[in-house]
Amino acid sequence: MNRKRTTAATLAALGVIAVVLTVWTSLAGAAPARSTGTISGAGSTFVQPLVTAWTQAYKPSTIAYSGIGSGGGISAVQGRVVDFGASDAPMTPDQFTGCHGCVQIPWAFSATSIPYNIKGVGGGLKLTGKVIAAIYGGSIKFWDNAQITKLNSGVNLPHEKITPVYRSDASGTSYNFTDYLSHVSKAWKNSIGKGTQPNFPVGQGAAKSSGMAAKLASVNGSIGYVDVAFSLKNHLTFAKIQNRAGKFELPGIKQITAALASIQKLHNSQNAYTAVDPNPRAKNAYPICTFTWVIIPLKTGKAAEIKAFVKWALSKGQSYGPKLLFVPLTKAIKTADLKTLAKVHS
Repeated sequence: MNRKRTTAATLAALGVIAVVLTVWTSLAGAAPARSTGTISGAGSTFVQPLVTAWTQAYKPSTIAYSGIGSGGGISAVQGRVVDFGASDAPMTPDQFTGCHGCVQIPWAFSATSIPYNIKGVGGGLKLTGKVIAAIYGGSIKFWDNAQITKLNSGVNLPHEKITPVYRSDASGTSYNFTDYLSHVSKAWKNSIGKGTQPNFPVGQGAAKSSGMAAKLASVNGSIGYVDVAFSLKNHLTFAKIQNRAGKFELPGIKQITAALASIQKLHNSQNAYTAVDPNPRAKNAYPICTFTWVIIPLKTGKAAEIKAFVKWALSKGQSYGPKLLFVPLTKAIKTADLKTLAKVHS
């Protein structure tokens, strides 16, 4: 396990440089500015399909967005390489400090699917959080393990080795996935915990959602985690996950909406809300859901343009979400968002 991460410290100093080059290369071909100029952003690949829809519909400014991963987006806005970042994980205290005056605002909500590739097994395999934690923890090694077959009566599961696939880059989807596992498994919480780049003890790493999909397609017996819109777009087969009400649910609009509706209290001063493993009263809720955040410097020369765009994204922009498996935010969340957005100034 340690061998997998031995180069991490050596490469850390190069990480921000790589992000800068990636973002500038990506944005270099952006369309010419319209009336109020170009707003540049980078980060989450999870929210990229929705941001792309927004950029095509929003007219007052050109929005140039690069999907480089949540960790890259945070680094880019910290270095003021871009006007805003996007992350599927709330910033840590150290990241807030490194951002030198930023706010984070949840502007979309969706789910992380659990795709798998098992020859001869169709979609909708039933899994629990504890079983997934045991797979990624290395104690469940084959698909015909008794804990899996017990959940899937009538399914002919082969004696095929399980290959867990995880994001090798700093990813908000990894945060959502491991936040969920930390809620449902004490063993996972105490040994590995949650994070954007956790130390997975077994499996194979892959960069970005595209790398995850490629690895899943090429390795029989593999399992992974990617946003549900990406799974659908790439025709991945994914599992039904048991929620706290005991029901096995797929990440559909109804199930994601139920998870969002279960969030009753918004009392986090930094808008770092979590939606995993919702209350059992949310009987139809899919249990691995997440907000995705836009990160904005408190003081910026693009304050007017950014605020106008984010206000639009929180209102008319929400209507573009459902066809991409993002559900509209509740009134209470949007009210809290606008209160935070008002702090941004030039």
